[in-house]
Amino acid sequence: MSRDHMQSAERSAAADPPGGAEVPFLELLARGAPVDAYEQPVLRARAEGRAPEWIAALETAKLRALRVRAELEGRRRREAELSALFETAHDLAGLRDLDAVLQAIVQRARSLLGTDVAYLSLNDPERGDTYMRVTEGSVAARFQQLRLGMGEGLGGLVAQSARPYVTDDYFHDERFRHTMTIDTGVRDEGLVAILGVPLMLGQQVIGVLFAADRRARVFEREQIALLGSFAALAAAAIDTTHLLTETRSALAGLEHANEIIRDRSAVIERAAEVHDRLAELVLRGGGVHDVAAAVSEVLEGTVRFTETDATPAAPLEASRADGHAVRHKDDWIAAVAAGDELLGALVLRGQPDLDPVDQRTLERAAMVTSLLLLARRSAAEAEQRVRGELLDDLLDARGHDPRLLRERAARLRADLDATHVVLAARLDGTAADAEQEAAARRRLWSAASHLAATRHGLAAARDGGTVLLLPLTDGDTATDVARGAARRLGTAVHEAVTVGASAPVENLTAHPDAIAAAYAEGRRCLEALRLLGRTGDGAAAEDFGFLGLLLAGDRDIAAFVDRTIGAVVAYDEHRHTDLLRTLEAYFACGMSPARTKDELHVHVNTVAQRLERVGRLLGEDWQSPARLLEIQLALRLHGLAVPRP
Repeated sequence: MSRDHMQSAERSAAADPPGGAEVPFLELLARGAPVDAYEQPVLRARAEGRAPEWIAALETAKLRALRVRAELEGRRRREAELSALFETAHDLAGLRDLDAVLQAIVQRARSLLGTDVAYLSLNDPERGDTYMRVTEGSVAARFQQLRLGMGEGLGGLVAQSARPYVTDDYFHDERFRHTMTIDTGVRDEGLVAILGVPLMLGQQVIGVLFAADRRARVFEREQIALLGSFAALAAAAIDTTHLLTETRSALAGLEHANEIIRDRSAVIERAAEVHDRLAELVLRGGGVHDVAAAVSEVLEGTVRFTETDATPAAPLEASRADGHAVRHKDDWIAAVAAGDELLGALVLRGQPDLDPVDQRTLERAAMVTSLLLLARRSAAEAEQRVRGELLDDLLDARGHDPRLLRERAARLRADLDATHVVLAARLDGTAADAEQEAAARRRLWSAASHLAATRHGLAAARDGGTVLLLPLTDGDTATDVARGAARRLGTAVHEAVTVGASAPVENLTAHPDAIAAAYAEGRRCLEALRLLGRTGDGAAAEDFGFLGLLLAGDRDIAAFVDRTIGAVVAYDEHRHTDLLRTLEAYFACGMSPARTKDELHVHVNTVAQRLERVGRLLGEDWQSPARLLEIQLALRLHGLAVPRP
């Protein structure tokens, strides 16, 4: 509304009879005018000399309008506070990590009250004091590490009395006990006004939530109540983070107990339903987790399949021996077994008073689970055998049709046209007897088969170890693949696994002998690693320097020369220099610059400059003993390959 329009309305109201006195104030309310604007209609009426009755009516209407405005402001403020609390509860409900929960609590507290600093302290039952857990906006390290005894400082008083306390001037407030340690920390932080509210769980105080300013400030009653409400949500969130599992288990147990009391016949109906659902799952090829989900729904509880090592040993063994579900605290455990082999367990959480019919339902589900696990194991073993047979045929590919080999690989999601690396893997532990050694080899083969399946490769047991054929992805080298395989296989079998890799192999089906030769190269690298004491590691021939020439299947001399002195060769070719001839003369003269300059008929400074250039091309360590040997060998091989005129 324009100013002229408002003034026109006010003049109109000043001339109207008393019944229209509310009109200008309604317009002010509608546009959210400030408080001082409500005086304008009265002042204008007086200035115009209106009748006392009319001015009195305007005064009455003004007071009513101000009351309405105050009520609307209060409602908007309460709405904003409730909205903030609801948003806080929503945010905290999604948090599970305790540190993240506490950080969110402190951030919210600072944001809601608009303070300089917010922080949270938690009680330490063992030491009988409170300690600073999380701060937001704090700049003083000493303040962030404070510990407060019960009753010491404002926070200690809040924790001890379980009541909110506020001070607008901390250092001049004598209601609580000051200590030098606490006062020093507060002074370092520069705090003046502090509000603290307890975090309560029932009658127990678990900590204190603070909001503080570095200037004098009076915290209003509504702000104290708001922070108290937020502290209640925070305490509940902390408790939820600690006790989420126990709460769910207890709730599931109560729900099941109430169901039994309410309708006994429902137990029989559930048994029939689970029987039908388990049969359907088996027929359509469902998995273990499908069984657990179906039983959870029918028993109206939480059923989980757990591995053997994650299940309490005593009740698991009792269930296996007895063939029935066994109660363990508030849970029921049904062993999933195949003969004497334990495969895991189905665990029903939080239903201690399980009906006998529901117990048999859980036991039947455990039997179905064991059948599914055995079927899955058989299928996995069959696929592993198929992959192993295909790799065996590739290693002996002379008598096989390449087209059929490619089709068999495609059915296993392996692409024989891609570039691959052949790996030879072997355990390096010492078994106590032949049986343990055979078991260790089976574990290695199983782990290698799983690795090959996930990488769209192949694996087979061979020569007391395992051979793998893995595709080489962009950016990876044969060394990367070997080391990654050694690490993953060692983790899977909990023993050191040494892996030797071949050079990359292409077009596998077009070269029948390529995989066999690559496997032989991988085995030589494997043996070299073991002889060098590098068990548990992975490497390819390129990692052994000139020894790689002896290990590599194709004796790639050109690649060795290029890796070793290629930079010098390229420099000479592009710049028409004599660095190679200088190196040869330098080595022939016993690495003596003086004798080298006589051999080359140049100044000794020229020799020094050329050797300095060589160092920049080959690296500062080019004259170390190991590098010298490789460089001299590379020079000899280069000279044989490119004879000088």
